[in-house]
Amino acid sequence: MPKCCREHIQGGNMASRGKSETGKLKQNMEEQLDRLMQQLQDLEECREDLDEEEYEETKKETLEQLSEFNESLKKMVTGNMTLVDELGGMQLAIQAAISQAFKTPEVIRMFAKKQPGQLRTRLAEMDRDVMVGKLLKDVYTQQKVEIFTALRKLGEKLTPEDEAFLAENMTTTLSQFEKVTADLGSEDKIMALASSGVEKTKA
Repeated sequence: MPKCCREHIQGGNMASRGKSETGKLKQNMEEQLDRLMQQLQDLEECREDLDEEEYEETKKETLEQLSEFNESLKKMVTGNMTLVDELGGMQLAIQAAISQAFKTPEVIRMFAKKQPGQLRTRLAEMDRDVMVGKLLKDVYTQQKVEIFTALRKLGEKLTPEDEAFLAENMTTTLSQFEKVTADLGSEDKIMALASSGVEKTKA
């Protein structure tokens, strides 16, 4: 076989193997994130059975685990633009959770996995639930703001009505998150955001 053909095939195999390894790595990261989000979700569901101190302590431990996960993710993607593209959304979602700008585990999970369709489906379900009294108005507002923010970060277009709702109901924490991440796109900016979240949690 001519050398040029052999090199082309070997190069193709390496690219394919690299893509496969990236896919496995992404799956592994998503599984770890799922586990941490499940911990947060279970904690919220069991909140009434815990005293306030126990609840706060358990939540703090989970957020610390998220910070450690964020740190390992940061090291992993440094200098690797393929991974930045694949895992950038996950880093933003983790940062939202660490800063507590986002408080709904399921929304954070969908944000991390870049699932705008599922976010919109959840929003439609929430619209129905609040109309029939299955969802408290303040919980509905909080989660709706989180979903709109996540959709915007994922490059989705919001209607003028959605933008107005977001502007009217955005919390201070969410506003700060929005400001810090407004111009993200480069690896350096994503890394800076990830680092700031870890430092804040440690402080």
